[in-house]
Amino acid sequence: MAFQSKKFPSKANTNTFAAKYRAMMKKHPFLLFGLPFMSVIVAGSFILTPAAAIRYEKYDRKVRQVSQQEQLGLGQNRRKVDIREEYYRLAAKDLDNWEQKRVERLKGESDGLL
Repeated sequence: MAFQSKKFPSKANTNTFAAKYRAMMKKHPFLLFGLPFMSVIVAGSFILTPAAAIRYEKYDRKVRQVSQQEQLGLGQNRRKVDIREEYYRLAAKDLDNWEQKRVERLKGESDGLL
């Protein structure tokens, strides 16, 4: 029996709040650590839910404004679409005879050629 596993507490450390908390943690770990931790998680969920709702409501308002502006101009200059007519128009295109064209790059943008 050379060394004991328990350290001898000094008088200076026994009266501090941290020492008392550590001693109580050994007796009631859930009450002093688990319960406050779970409370913070649940409370955070309730606090952040309205914040997220405000974010999405703001986005919906913006989208609704754009769609109302688009509705004003959508009814004009529309052509009637017939599915058969579109099918025959696309079927008449020659898909075997085509030429590959490179897209023009912006100034200073690399073209990807080695």
